Amino acid sequence: MQHTTLIVPGLHGSSPEHWQSWMERQLPDARRVPEIDWEQPILALWASAVRSAIDRSPGPVWVVAHSFGCLASVVAAADRPNRIAGLMLVAPADPERFSPRGLRDANTHPDQESLARWIPHCPLGAPSVVVASTNDPWVRLSSAAYWADCWGSHLEEIGAAGHINVDSGHGPWPHGMELLRALQAAGDDLPLGNIDERKLNRRGRSGALARLRHRTRNEALLVDPGN
Repeated sequence: MQHTTLIVPGLHGSSPEHWQSWMERQLPDARRVPEIDWEQPILALWASAVRSAIDRSPGPVWVVAHSFGCLASVVAAADRPNRIAGLMLVAPADPERFSPRGLRDANTHPDQESLARWIPHCPLGAPSVVVASTNDPWVRLSSAAYWADCWGSHLEEIGAAGHINVDSGHGPWPHGMELLRALQAAGDDLPLGNIDERKLNRRGRSGALARLRHRTRNEALLVDPGN
C-alpha cells in the first residue's frame, strides 16, 4: 500500500540543514506541507493547511512534525482519524505560550486565552510518539509528558537535546529516522482510526478545527473591536 510521510515544520520553517529537511530527502514518499506562513503561528491557519495536505495525500499518512507544527498536526489529525497512520511529534511547543492569534508576550491582550483549551485532550486514534528533551526552551519536559499522556502517545525522552533543531545539533538525525521506522513497524498491522470512526471525517461545527476557527475569529473581534 502506498503511504505518504507528511513533514510539518515549526515556527520559521525548517532550513535545508534541519533534520526534517534531511529526512525529507531520505524518504521517497515524503512531502512537506505547503501554504503555511512559517512566521505567523496562527494555529487555525496552520491546522487547516495540514488537514488539506492530508486530504490530498495518497494513501495513509505518517505525520512527522516539529514544535508548533505538532500542535497543528494534532488538531488536523483529530478531524481525520481515518487518514492518519501515525504521528511522530518532536519537541511539541507548549500551547500555553500561544494564543489563537499567535505568540503570547507582555503585549498580549489580557483576555486572550492560551491554546491549551483548543488542543485535543484525548487519544489521537493512531500510533504516536512524542520526542522530548530535558532542556527544551519551548516546552518543559513535564508539559510534553502531560500532552503525550493526553494523546495516548509514547513519550521518548532523549536527554539534554535542546529544541531538537539545527541550533541543538540536529541536522542529519539517524536516531529520529530509527524512531519513525519503529513507529511505522508498530502501526503496520493496526487499522486506521478508532473502530467506530474509520469512515468518519469530522467536519462542521463539531470538528476540532471548526471550534478553533470560531475561537480565533472571536479573538480577532476582541483585539480589533473596530473591524
